Amino acid sequence: MRIHVTEIIDGDQLINDIFNNYGLHVLSKGTKLYRKEVSRLLQHQIDFVEIADREAGTDDDQKNRTLESTVTPKWLPTVGPIYENAVNTFQQIFEQALASGTVDDQQVKAVTEPLLNNLQLERDVVSMLLLLNSHSSYTYQHSVQVCMLSYYLATWLGYSQKDAARIGQAGFLHDIGKCRIPESILNKPAKLTEEEFEEIKRHTVYGHEIIMSSFQDELLAKAALQHHERMDGSGYPHGLKGDAIGPISMIIAVVDIYSAMISARVYQKERDLLYVLRELYRLSFEQLDPHTTHTFIKHMIPNFIGKKVRLNNDQYGIIVMTHPTDFFRPLIQIGDTFLDLTQEREYEIVHVYM
Repeated sequence: MRIHVTEIIDGDQLINDIFNNYGLHVLSKGTKLYRKEVSRLLQHQIDFVEIADREAGTDDDQKNRTLESTVTPKWLPTVGPIYENAVNTFQQIFEQALASGTVDDQQVKAVTEPLLNNLQLERDVVSMLLLLNSHSSYTYQHSVQVCMLSYYLATWLGYSQKDAARIGQAGFLHDIGKCRIPESILNKPAKLTEEEFEEIKRHTVYGHEIIMSSFQDELLAKAALQHHERMDGSGYPHGLKGDAIGPISMIIAVVDIYSAMISARVYQKERDLLYVLRELYRLSFEQLDPHTTHTFIKHMIPNFIGKKVRLNNDQYGIIVMTHPTDFFRPLIQIGDTFLDLTQEREYEIVHVYM
């Protein structure tokens, strides 16, 4: 049977040889899959494998195995506390930056490295963020999520593990300048005044100043300064266009929007997950770098396989296959029938259930 690599259970057995996109042999037919083998599959960007049918068990056994592999994944007891520690530590770093105007680079590395090192085996980023999501302050949790997503996107774009980790740290600190913005403005439920919005925009400059004052890291500082710049010049603080925006800033711009839109805040309800990716796709033709944005979407879309959806005709189904280019029109199973949204254009997904 064909499954996503995130659904592999220890002991599953391959029924054919596995090759990567360059024709390199990765694993042999008959190999039993455990943590080491799954890691190798992920390193070679292999999303699906064919495995031998699992031994039949009782309904309760099958239910428990499904819950173990999807609802309560094995990584959660390990990554959960590390994630919470990162959120809590960012709050300390945030408060330190306000008090002293600096952050400790070694403290940033100490909190981000364990988190990023434990993300390499998890490819279902959508479910992961929802399972880790807590009731912590939006600002602190958002920075940790941007750290994680920046790391993922950097690896998907071909950066080395070392460079991707540094880009993750840039994501971790991208909003550090908000420590100088009054909380009454940051968490204001009503519409900001023009003066308040101008102050919000200054967090990019404040972040650049804090990072440069702390450890003179231009990569991290530029990411903090430019993550609200847009390709068409509509961003801030300097209205940069196109290639004037650094590639790391382009990465953080994409994941910053994604994390912000899926989060609930005092002035905003969280948006449907597929809606957010559609919005990023729309922005990729004007404001966001197309290659960076489409790479993010391409790798996020397979995470929706197996998720329940509601269609615009109020029918419910399960996503069973995604399309490599028509991202938002997958194959849906409704009972015993299948609906190909690439062909049935009158149907739309209105909500994804996690």
